[in-house]
Amino acid sequence: MPGGLVVGLTWLVVCQLVGEVLVHLTDAPLPGPVVGMVVLLLALEVRRRRGHDTDRDPAVRAADGLLRHLQLLFVPAGVGVVAYLGAIRDDAVPIVVAVAGSWVLGIVVIGWTTRLLERGERAA
Repeated sequence: MPGGLVVGLTWLVVCQLVGEVLVHLTDAPLPGPVVGMVVLLLALEVRRRRGHDTDRDPAVRAADGLLRHLQLLFVPAGVGVVAYLGAIRDDAVPIVVAVAGSWVLGIVVIGWTTRLLERGERAA
């Protein structure tokens, strides 16, 4: 239903806007969209606990629709890499170390989070 898509996209944009405002007001060293995702997660969790079917939530459906076309969102990043290839070449070693380190750290955090969530599901 198209109206559901508009409502879902509105939810996503409003949560991002709230995240941007919170970061601006608090001078938090975080990107606004990341804080917005946390706001969206909290809103969906509150709705789930109140008995709403989050699988049919407009925000979830809109996000699923965006995820189907995620590869298109990488085009601007690819263009940026090509445009700044000279600067990237000059600082290649720190960039590779930062990317590899953040990748390893991300894998470790995801592993720990998955284990914690699995323990919580078994206990419930």
